[in-house]
Amino acid sequence: MTNPFEDQEAEYLVLINDEHQYSLWPAAIAVPDGWSVVHGKDTRQACLDHVEQHWTDMRPKSLAEAMAAADSATPPETGGPHSQEPPEVTSGV
Repeated sequence: MTNPFEDQEAEYLVLINDEHQYSLWPAAIAVPDGWSVVHGKDTRQACLDHVEQHWTDMRPKSLAEAMAAADSATPPETGGPHSQEPPEVTSGV
């Protein structure tokens, strides 16, 4: 018997979960809980092409959001050439 996930002749779906992770899924098998169809029945290669085109950030959604929040919470550097603060002035005395 051929592995249903590697059958070149079968029809497939592309699924996505809440973390924006994609999965190639045999159309003949029920979609598991927690996953939604984002690309309907198609050839294996067409589904793989869809995944390659749309899954450009491999990080889970929660990690990407946490990293974005951390980046926006990081204060800018001070005292550098692009700083809004004036440079420290010292006396030569």
